Amino acid sequence: MGDKILVTYASRTGATAGVAEAIGKTLVENGAQVDVLPMQEVTDLTPYRAVVAGSGIQGKLWLPEAMQFMQVHQAELRRKPCAVFLVCMTLAMNKGDYRQEVSTWLQPVRALVRPVSEGLFAGILDISKVPSFKDRMMFKISVKSGVWSEGDHRDWEAIHLWAASLPALL
Repeated sequence: MGDKILVTYASRTGATAGVAEAIGKTLVENGAQVDVLPMQEVTDLTPYRAVVAGSGIQGKLWLPEAMQFMQVHQAELRRKPCAVFLVCMTLAMNKGDYRQEVSTWLQPVRALVRPVSEGLFAGILDISKVPSFKDRMMFKISVKSGVWSEGDHRDWEAIHLWAASLPALL
C-alpha cells in the first residue's frame, strides 16, 4: 500500500469532476500525494492508503457506475479510510434547506462502506447539457417558476473546507 490518496468520481456533465479536482488540489496543498481519476479508469486500489469517492446524483441516487465502483471495490474500501461526496442540484434550490434529505441519498453507499466523512455539494445547472428532452423541459419550467437558477452553484469555499478536514481523517 502506497502513501497516495485517490480522489475518484463519476460525473455526467463535469460538475462532479470539477469538485473532485478541487478536493485533490486542496489535499495536495495540505501535503498529500494525490491522484484524481474518473472511476472508470480505476482498476486497483492497492497503491492508495485512502480513497475519496464522489458522484453526481440522478433520481436521488449516485450514478450507476459509481455504485458499481463501490460494489466492486467494497472489500478494499472497508479496509482503508474512505470519504464520500455527492454533487446535486437539489442543494441549489432557492427555497428550503434540503441537506438532511440529500444526506439520505448516501444510504446505499453507507450500506457498502463506512465513510469517515461525507461532503454534500451543489452542482451546475446548464439546461443545454441535460440529456433528455423531458428533463430539459422540466428544468426550464422549474427555472421559470423560481425553483432553480441556471449557472454554477458549487460553493468552492465549502468544498475547500471539507477537503482540508480530510487529511486528519484519512
